[in-house]
Amino acid sequence: MTLNSLTNKKICILGYGMENRALVDFLIKKKIPCQITVCDARNNVKTNGRSSLGRSSQHIIWRLGKNYNKDLSKFDIIFRIAGYPLSTPAIKKAKKSGVKISSPVKLFFDLCPSKNIIGVTGTKGKGTTASLIAAILKQGGKGVWLAGNIGVPMFSFLPEIKKNDWVILELSSFQLEDMETSPKIAVITNFYREHLKPVDPVNPNYHRNLSSYWAAKANIFKYQKMDDKLIANNKLNKIIKNYHLKSKVIYFSKSNLASQLLGEHNKENIAAALAVVKSIGIKEGAIAKAVAGFKGLEHRLELVTKKNGVSFYNDSFATTPENTIAAINSFSSPLILLAGGADKGSEFKLLAKIMKKRVKFAVLFPGKATRRLKGELILTGFSKNKMKLAGNMGEAIKIAREEAKSGDIILLSPACASFGLFKNYKERGELFKKEVKKL
Repeated sequence: MTLNSLTNKKICILGYGMENRALVDFLIKKKIPCQITVCDARNNVKTNGRSSLGRSSQHIIWRLGKNYNKDLSKFDIIFRIAGYPLSTPAIKKAKKSGVKISSPVKLFFDLCPSKNIIGVTGTKGKGTTASLIAAILKQGGKGVWLAGNIGVPMFSFLPEIKKNDWVILELSSFQLEDMETSPKIAVITNFYREHLKPVDPVNPNYHRNLSSYWAAKANIFKYQKMDDKLIANNKLNKIIKNYHLKSKVIYFSKSNLASQLLGEHNKENIAAALAVVKSIGIKEGAIAKAVAGFKGLEHRLELVTKKNGVSFYNDSFATTPENTIAAINSFSSPLILLAGGADKGSEFKLLAKIMKKRVKFAVLFPGKATRRLKGELILTGFSKNKMKLAGNMGEAIKIAREEAKSGDIILLSPACASFGLFKNYKERGELFKKEVKKL
C-alpha cells in the first residue's frame, strides 16, 4: 500500500489506541486527501486523543460508543487496532464486501524507507531484547529507531528514517496475526501459553487456542526471503524445522557475557540480541560495552531500593507463571512474593511447587487466578499461615514488611494479569515503587 492509494478513500480507524493515533496524526500532517472516521467503543477518546492534532482534528468524523463498529462495509480501508478480533461479524462482513483490512504495522512495513527492519516477538523478553539490540547497534555507530509494542508508535518518526538506518520493532502476536510481510531479521525469544483468555475489559484481545497464538507469532518469519534471517530460541527448533524456510535460521541458547540483567531468562535475551548484532557485523568491543551498560527495562526485575537489609524488586511485567518462576530462580535469598490477580488461563502447578521450595511468605492480590494459585499452593503443602490476601498495594507492602528480615527479598512478580485491582502492569509496578519509597 502506498500513500497515493489512500487518496480520496473512506478510511476507518478502528480503535483509537496509541498506534492508530500516531497514524491519524501522520496522515493529517502529510495532507492526504481522504475521509477519516475514528470508530471506538470508548466515549472519551476524542478529548484524550485530540491534543497532537490541533485544529486538524475538526476534519475527523468521530463514531464513538455503542454503535462504533456498525456499517464498516461502507469504508474503503479499515486500519484495525492490534487485538481487535478479525473473527468479529463486523470485520468479516466488511472484508466480504471488498473492504481492505489493514493495520498501522502493515502500512509501516509498506512505507518504511529502510528495509533494515528487525522484528522481535516472543511471549516474554521481547521488550528487553529489542531494547538491547537497539543499544548495541547505537554503540556500533548505526542509525537506530526503536518502536512498536514497547510503547513508541512507529508512525511518530517514519518521516525521519533514513535508507540505511536500522528499525527495531517489538511486535506482539496481535500486531502480527494478519501480517503478510516479514522483517529482514526476525527474532523469537520464547513461546509459552499466553493470551488464551480475555482479561482486559477495555481491549479484550485473546487467541482462541495455542495453535492460533503460535500461528500469529510465526508470521514474523513465515514470509521471509532468501537473504533474510530468523534468530530463534533453540527450544523452538523442532517446530520451526517444519516450515522449511528460505531464510537463514540461527538458534541461540544462553550468553554469559557480563551484564547487569538478573536471571537465566535474561541470559537467553542477551544471547538473542548477540545473534542479531553479530549477523549485522557489530564488533565485539562495542557489543561488550553496550551489554555491560544496559540496565534493563522498568518493571522487569527492577531493584527499587534496599531498606534495613531488605531488597525490594519490581517485576510487575511478569504476567505468566513462567515469568515468575524465572524471577524466583534469579535469587538465592529468602523471598516474600507478591502475586496473584486476573485469570489468563495459566497453569499454576509448577509455580506452586517452586514457591513451596523457595518462597517463605506469599502476599496475594484478589482475582480469579489467585483462587486457583492458592488451591495449587495448598495441594503442595504450602502452609495457609504463610499466605495472606491484600486488598491493595499499600496493604501488601505492609504485610510483606512485617514478615521480612534483614537479608530477605520482597519481590512483586504476580504471574497474573493486573486488571481488576490495577489498570495494567505499569500502574501495578508504579504503585509498588510508590509505596516502597514511602518507607
